[in-house]
Amino acid sequence: MTYSFDHQNTRRDTALWGLPDPDTQSEFYQDVVMKRLLAWFIDVVLIIGICFVIGLLTLGIGFFLWGLVYLAVGFAYRITTLTRKSATIGMRFTAIELRRHDGQRFDRQTAALHTLGYYLSMSTVVLQMISLVMMFTTARGQGLADMVLGTTAINRMAERR
Repeated sequence: MTYSFDHQNTRRDTALWGLPDPDTQSEFYQDVVMKRLLAWFIDVVLIIGICFVIGLLTLGIGFFLWGLVYLAVGFAYRITTLTRKSATIGMRFTAIELRRHDGQRFDRQTAALHTLGYYLSMSTVVLQMISLVMMFTTARGQGLADMVLGTTAINRMAERR
């Protein structure tokens, strides 16, 4: 699937030349931050559900190791879903997807790096707050991991217009 935005209007002088321009193509970024928040809640509920099933299947051992199980399931869930469709199930439900700096969908390496960056930014309250502030103040709604990798979330519906 290709973008339906005009490549002549994109800024070639930046490292994000393959992404839609937030000034001239704002529909790609409209409400994305709030959609990402809703997608995050959906994904957390799904991950908790999977962890609960694992806890039951391990005859309760998984509940004693909840933190480790949650980290492992969450990491595998994010990498798998981001590699397949460049979006988690929550992101698909909210009609957004992540794209690389060149406009392409995530491959396994980008999905793994983005997931690692997500976990690092969630590891402390300070990094979480920095990432949140960045999402609300940058033109493309990029968090800390997005800025480092040159990735961003876009509306899938804008792509079809």
